[in-house]
Amino acid sequence: MSAPVHHEDERLAASWYEASARQRVDGLLDAGSFEEFIGPELRETSPHLPLFDLPQQFDDGMVVGRGRLDGAPVLVAAQEGRFMGGAFGEVHGAKLTGLLRAARDIGTVPVLILFDTGGVRLQEANAGELAIAEIIRALLDARLAGVPVVGLIGGRAGCYGGGGLIAGCCSALAVSEQGRISVSGPEVIETNRGVEEFDAKDRALVWRTMGGKHRRLIGGAERFVDDTMASFRAAAVDLFQFASTPDEATLEAEQTRLERRIERFGQCRDAMDVWQALGADHPAAIPGMPFEAFVALANRLEEPAHDAR
Repeated sequence: MSAPVHHEDERLAASWYEASARQRVDGLLDAGSFEEFIGPELRETSPHLPLFDLPQQFDDGMVVGRGRLDGAPVLVAAQEGRFMGGAFGEVHGAKLTGLLRAARDIGTVPVLILFDTGGVRLQEANAGELAIAEIIRALLDARLAGVPVVGLIGGRAGCYGGGGLIAGCCSALAVSEQGRISVSGPEVIETNRGVEEFDAKDRALVWRTMGGKHRRLIGGAERFVDDTMASFRAAAVDLFQFASTPDEATLEAEQTRLERRIERFGQCRDAMDVWQALGADHPAAIPGMPFEAFVALANRLEEPAHDAR
């Protein structure tokens, strides 16, 4: 009996950042409970990539299906950041849209989205942008039906571009230190505004501007987790309580919160200036702060995370 327990411990202790999409699903859900929809055996691949002589992947970088989390049914979608940076294309996006529409129709089963994306595929620009719009509509329809949609962010590609917009529409988010959330990526900002505005090669700058610690402190995520399957799993179970309906009052409250953020931090030039304004005694120490110490600090300093999304 000791071997299965040992295997379970290893599964839950595995790194989220280093894992593939399927490994994350396996580590997140109850063991053996996942049932995939539109799996690789169906070979639903992008119709666009062959036009550019680019390799395809039989699941198009998106894993969708159902399973159980802590004994309760869930729908889950996981992006494969190792395939084209987890970028959204026609098939990739359609699988997530379909899952969210199913959640709306069922009305009682929450959704987990495991983000790992650089945004929209340039090779499928129009189809990818349309996919983002369809996903956002399907996500909001699911939430209007009372379905919690929780995003988990901690992969290699981060959560950029259209992925960042979709994440912002979720009921709640959990992010690790390795996760990054932004609409425009570092290279995009540097290309359009110059290295003086943002040096994409400055990894410390990237992480303190877009990384999980900063997003948690300014209310961009409800939970900060460490880089283990167990930590993401616990956060997912906890965040299913965030099932608010995105009505007019919700939007007005969020708009007010963002206006106050600009008033409070609009003159800050760096994330460390924001942390100091939040009340951190030693803002320069935050990037190297251990997990437990940072969680305690974040709980004390945090901007309210979407009074409710």
